[in-house]
Amino acid sequence: MVKVHAFIEGRVQGVGFRYFAQREAWKLGITGWVKNTYDGRVEVLACGSDDKMKKFLESLSRGPSFAIVTDVKIVEKSEVSFCEFNEFSIEY
Repeated sequence: MVKVHAFIEGRVQGVGFRYFAQREAWKLGITGWVKNTYDGRVEVLACGSDDKMKKFLESLSRGPSFAIVTDVKIVEKSEVSFCEFNEFSIEY
């Protein structure tokens, strides 16, 4: 299992990005959270299997139809034996 902390940059606020990320996480069984940051980015902390995390990050790099993702910056990626999250939530 892998835990990833990432920031998504571009036109990612006001376009449904957090809800998109939550739906994608639910589909893949990813747990964690997503939230908007004060500087216009979206922050994600997520846990899941390596293969599902790869698919999740690929979907975040595309984003919803009205988003323009310019970068997905992974600031931390680590192997974990368990994840402290039970679901994937939107934080405010």
